[in-house]
Amino acid sequence: MFMGEFSHSIDAKGRLIIPAKFRDQLGTQFVVTRGMDGCLFGYPMSEWEVLEQKLKELPLNKKDARAFVRFFYSAATECEFDKQGRVNLPQALSEHAGLDKKCVVVGVSDRIEIWSEDRWNSFAEGAEENFDEIAEKLDFGF
Repeated sequence: MFMGEFSHSIDAKGRLIIPAKFRDQLGTQFVVTRGMDGCLFGYPMSEWEVLEQKLKELPLNKKDARAFVRFFYSAATECEFDKQGRVNLPQALSEHAGLDKKCVVVGVSDRIEIWSEDRWNSFAEGAEENFDEIAEKLDFGF
């Protein structure tokens, strides 16, 4: 399970250090793709395969399903770490997430998320202000 929040910088070549704690769980190869809310999602291959199966079950006759699958897969890329624990993120993914210098890598159960620091701070502020209300709406029995 991925959890925690870590701040790192992306270098001029588009390389980002992934925390050692997450590298161990991601394995030697993993998939990074566009995420929701303006971030990137990173999946270990085992979780990617589970997600891939779910996506295959979406109905092809539904326009929204086709659009989602296209958008999700079109940016997906297999990644590996270099000797310093960095991953080279493609420009299209960096642009999608607004990554420039300061980034936040967040563990979210079965995946990691990569955020620009500004987007993460905006998201976190809004979520913190509404945390109790969100929890009440979800009604998952804290």
